[in-house]
Amino acid sequence: MTATSRPSRGPRQRLSEDQRRKQIMVAAIQEVVDHGYEGASLTRIAARADVAKGLVWRYFTGKDNLMESTAKVTMETMRQQIVDTLDLDQPVPDIIRAALRQAALQILTHRDELIALNRIVHNLHRSDGAERVVADFYEETYLGQEELFRRGQAEGSLRDFDPRVMAVTYQGSIDIMLAYLDDHPDIDPRDYASELAEILLSGMQAGS
Repeated sequence: MTATSRPSRGPRQRLSEDQRRKQIMVAAIQEVVDHGYEGASLTRIAARADVAKGLVWRYFTGKDNLMESTAKVTMETMRQQIVDTLDLDQPVPDIIRAALRQAALQILTHRDELIALNRIVHNLHRSDGAERVVADFYEETYLGQEELFRRGQAEGSLRDFDPRVMAVTYQGSIDIMLAYLDDHPDIDPRDYASELAEILLSGMQAGS
């Protein structure tokens, strides 16, 4: 090797389409946190993701499509992260307690994602201009919760109730909890989740 030669670094690694899409969506989260939904710019998102702006348009039809995809993927990722921490062999009431605790802790571990999700969900509109409803984004979450509640009813730990009504109530309680914890950082998320779990279970459990 001569004094002017340099070591070969090999070819630059090419990202897959899924990896590139994820990179853009991560950038979208940070853009919404910093500038809000209306202020979010596709040009800045592309710069944050270190891609050409045209690539954003290649993978997404526009800002709303990017934001909707970002919200749904982020929700699914965060939901799966909670599920992965749970011991699903436990009785359903114990699973609910653990799930609420993990959800509360996301205010510490995924605060930016939660802020962005709230802004995206409440600013997206349908193609006809009508506001999207929160249920559009929570459908997969509701279905998973309904399945858990039905299992509890089958095992006899939960009383008979409409699983969809309970899923909407349960998820609404989580959303309110996270908003409150964001506004009150002095509150221990574990303590709040523990209190919330007992309140919800007092209405769910058989014999309550």
